[in-house]
Amino acid sequence: MTDRPTLTTTAGSPVPDNQNSWTAGERGPVLLQDYQLIEKLAHQNRERVPERVVHAKGWGAHGTLKITGDISKYTKAKCLQPGAETPMLARFSTVAGEAGAADAERDVRGFALKFYTDEGNWDLVGNNTPVFFVRDPYKFPDFIHTQKRHPKTNMRSPTAMWDFWSLSPESLHQVTILMSDRGLPVDPMHMNGYGSHTFSFWNDAGERYWVKFHFKTQQGHAHYTNEEADQIIGKTRESYQEALFGGIDKGEFPRWTVQVQIMPELDAEKTSYNPFDLTKVWPHSEYPPIDIGVMELNRNAENYFAEIENAAFSPSNIVPGIGYSPDKMLQARVFAYADAHRHRLGTHYETIPVNRPKNEVHHYHRDGQMNVYGGIKTGNPDAYYEPNSVNGPVEQPSAKEPPLRIHGDADRYNHRIGNDDYVQVTALFNLFDDGEKSRLFANIAAAMSGIPQEIADRQLAHFDRVHPDYGAGVRKARETMTGREPAISVTAKTPQQAAE
Repeated sequence: MTDRPTLTTTAGSPVPDNQNSWTAGERGPVLLQDYQLIEKLAHQNRERVPERVVHAKGWGAHGTLKITGDISKYTKAKCLQPGAETPMLARFSTVAGEAGAADAERDVRGFALKFYTDEGNWDLVGNNTPVFFVRDPYKFPDFIHTQKRHPKTNMRSPTAMWDFWSLSPESLHQVTILMSDRGLPVDPMHMNGYGSHTFSFWNDAGERYWVKFHFKTQQGHAHYTNEEADQIIGKTRESYQEALFGGIDKGEFPRWTVQVQIMPELDAEKTSYNPFDLTKVWPHSEYPPIDIGVMELNRNAENYFAEIENAAFSPSNIVPGIGYSPDKMLQARVFAYADAHRHRLGTHYETIPVNRPKNEVHHYHRDGQMNVYGGIKTGNPDAYYEPNSVNGPVEQPSAKEPPLRIHGDADRYNHRIGNDDYVQVTALFNLFDDGEKSRLFANIAAAMSGIPQEIADRQLAHFDRVHPDYGAGVRKARETMTGREPAISVTAKTPQQAAE
């Protein structure tokens, strides 16, 4: 028998017997002094952390961001300069389902990225869609309530979902994407990712540009119909995890082409749409995507809990050369994401290895939960406040963003030509071929099954405003389903969706 390591307690003492609990005699009760038994039971009770309120079910891997293009005139960020290679972590997820939900459910997919740069961690937290359901953070908690369980029935409520959407025309763009082919990608490798929000770049000259991030899959697009997804879920609830982990394990490393759309700062005053509205896209004809590099995932986590479940992504994590914008949803998420991690993982969640920056960290935060680094990170025990005269860390003025040159009131951008919530959806609808439209109608009709007619009529009126064929197609699909179980979309070859 080969030598094996000695089993120890968490304090390092060898465990003499891990098979039998200590008792008072052969048939006596278990003794309180069996501290290792108590430790094992107590630890088991504490092996879970609260699951994420949204994006609870996720899959992730490590990789590399390689920059091949030159956008140095737009940003001073070192990780985006030509030739830069940055280690990174990706986590994909569904939005609505709990941690035990099936992977292959129709839902928006989260697309969260953490880049371990030499200037600190940069997190880009987006989705597999370029837009979202709401544009104002006031509506986000209410929207998520409609995606979760009814407080009385403890079941998902299509009525609540469609009631909210029918009262929020801004959701049309995202609803159309969700109910289209691209609403059910077969796995994380065959879908695009987007920063979704509008962010900003700034360069050494202090010039600011607005930016949208795109990650275009090099594996091609592949989607399930509802029928195909039902069959997959009947066989496994872990299809995404199996595909991502298994592929990387076999050396099949997925890649995404990284693109940016760049808008000069003062153009935000001129566009017919609000460029900071999360329910809108920037037309490619106006701001063409620029290829800047490749993201590759090439290493699985050694421990899922430690590296994927403990991963904490937040748009508050930026580096010099990358900044925010007047996007209302982004502004709220800058606070909400970090606060969610403080609740879920502990005050010092960024000291957990997967969240820890690769560069040295110096700050004056102290004490509290998860303070595992042994003290204040200043390098001097007397430097526990700031300002000080004992050589504690000080600010770096060169990291300060340039001032905004546009008008600072973000709300003023919400009144562009009536802030049309239909025209971009019409443009998307017109890109679909007949097969895509047919599946869109059937998917919506199935999802609307059983909701009150008043809510259905309100939503159908929005589809009519997008395009008469949109409303008519959903009505016909609903009539076809009347009197039987909701129909499922017909299996057909799924063409690659037109880029947005």
